[in-house]
Amino acid sequence: MADHEKLLPDWMIGLTDRIMNYYIEKNLNLDSVILDRHPEPQPGHEYMMYAHVPFCHTLCSYCTFHRFLFKEYKAREYFINLRQEMQMAKDLGYEFTSLYIGGGTTTVLEDELIKTIEHARTLFPTIKEVSCETDPAQLVSPTFKNLKGLVDRMSIGVQSFDDNILKMTERYEKFGSGQEIFERIQYAKELFPTFNVDMIFGFRGQDEGVLTRDIELLTQLNPRQITTYPLMVTSQTKCSVRNTIAAPSSDLAKQYRIILDTLGKQYNQLTSWTFGRTNDEGIDEYVVDHDEYLGVGSGSFSFLGDSLYVNTFSLRRYHERIQSGKMGVERRRTFDKHSVLQYRLLLGLFAGRLSRKYFREVHGVNLDRALWKEMMGMRLAGAIKDDPNDPDRLIVTDSGKFLGLVMMKAFYSGMDNIRAALRKPLSSSDM
Repeated sequence: MADHEKLLPDWMIGLTDRIMNYYIEKNLNLDSVILDRHPEPQPGHEYMMYAHVPFCHTLCSYCTFHRFLFKEYKAREYFINLRQEMQMAKDLGYEFTSLYIGGGTTTVLEDELIKTIEHARTLFPTIKEVSCETDPAQLVSPTFKNLKGLVDRMSIGVQSFDDNILKMTERYEKFGSGQEIFERIQYAKELFPTFNVDMIFGFRGQDEGVLTRDIELLTQLNPRQITTYPLMVTSQTKCSVRNTIAAPSSDLAKQYRIILDTLGKQYNQLTSWTFGRTNDEGIDEYVVDHDEYLGVGSGSFSFLGDSLYVNTFSLRRYHERIQSGKMGVERRRTFDKHSVLQYRLLLGLFAGRLSRKYFREVHGVNLDRALWKEMMGMRLAGAIKDDPNDPDRLIVTDSGKFLGLVMMKAFYSGMDNIRAALRKPLSSSDM
């Protein structure tokens, strides 16, 4: 049974990748300007804060996020600077509805993380939820439970319970066997209102049996939220890693069909790659749930108004800027109206929440006219259809969910290219 053809044929996946690469190369580059601070908040706008913690005890070979090997003295200095930058955002007049702390390993120094969360909640009492990420080793730290009551959503990167995949990705030696990780999650999952388990599909050797067993173990754990990312190997990933761990891209649709037919029947689908026990499971992809967000910390991104802002990737320069009264932001890219609308369309498709009303009320456009070529293409692909009961709502089909996943994967690859370009000139003194 060629299940994958019910989603998208291979030629359409390839065409989508080429189209996305065209727009990414056109739009995802940065102006050569150096800024001192973010722009002031706009009245009536709602913002989320993203805080980046770029430290890990070990570096996974396939990861292209901004991170450095952990050194305690540098990390403690960094957290102090991070809290000072939060104060600068407050001084500009920002308020935030939620805080997402990403990395790296956010829990690398739990005492500093606790101080930082408490500081953020004091500065911004409007924060309703805090989301953090961690790795399997941290779950058994004696002080990990101290985060209970401070973090609303904790996300644990598991990737797979299969020992062969864990060994292939060099995680077995770092974090233990799939059984050991399973047992740690059982211990930690009730500490937080929402416990999310991150899984990855698209590994070489991850056949139907391996993927199905991973899903069976997930449903035994029954976490409130599960995220199933496709493996993202980009031009920045080492060739040796790409050739060793990545399955052919044509396998993605088949594996995604298995996920929809198993996990999708026991959980509610929240986005193209996230599932929850209910329809209200806290923050997932913050870029989906928040139109505008401000990033603090080295290597963080912000999207404010019509512009993307990027903080310095140099730890040394980040420290110098904060200590001189400047925020970490250095680079900017301003987009035209059409590019912003395309970006919002991508996020709406990925989230499975496409609304004509949103485009009309927030952006002042008729979606079907403003993006008529994009809408026609999605209809021809079978990605969307009109809701007969609500003229403002568009139904995203299973093909549309997969198309959203393919497009978001390409978008994140483009963001990885920005990270790589900004990390490339760093010297040992910057790390």
